[in-house]
Amino acid sequence: MTNPIDLIASLGVVPVIAIERVSDAVALADALLEGGLPIAEITFRTAAAADVLAAIRDARPELCIGAGTILDQGSLRRAIESGARFALAPGFDPEIVDAAESLKLPFYPGIMTPTDLTLAVARGVRLAKFFPAGVAGGPKALSGIAAPFAHLGVRFIPTGGVTQASIGEWLDIPQVVAVGGTWIAKTDDIREGRFKEIARNAAAAVKAARQKLDERA
Repeated sequence: MTNPIDLIASLGVVPVIAIERVSDAVALADALLEGGLPIAEITFRTAAAADVLAAIRDARPELCIGAGTILDQGSLRRAIESGARFALAPGFDPEIVDAAESLKLPFYPGIMTPTDLTLAVARGVRLAKFFPAGVAGGPKALSGIAAPFAHLGVRFIPTGGVTQASIGEWLDIPQVVAVGGTWIAKTDDIREGRFKEIARNAAAAVKAARQKLDERA
């Protein structure tokens, strides 16, 4: 089974998804797979998140599923029980970092400032979510924040405000492993059954990320 971070790094993009109904889980998974994107971050912003993870785990095990918006240890445990292979959070909570480590779940907390990153690095974090990436200043801001930590091998997944058009800008930063894409499978598109559109969005994101990753190679 592929290590989640290896898969994330090979794709360069992770769809970040808030899904409201378990009944849409398999159709969503199929749309992502059709678009060549065998990974998904299902955020715990909806009551359905854990059940969606379990439904995808059971029906489409070839899709690597992760949990997002993990704000407490209860959500962390539910994510693991539901089949999450990795997890992320919008901010840094050292207790959740420690809990994820003890449970052997790859966990990538969020940071926005050098202070956040200093605290995370001291806790052993070497891959962090940069959030909210657009509001926090975009690629130039992340480049500045990342520079003093580069010698430690710290890497990032910017999320929040990233667009199809800006994928290349973010992946121009050597420390960026991948971007998080909320535009790929929007809640409204899932609710309205626009799965062909989601597949097209996934394919376009994969293509844009692949072009930039090939340039970096």
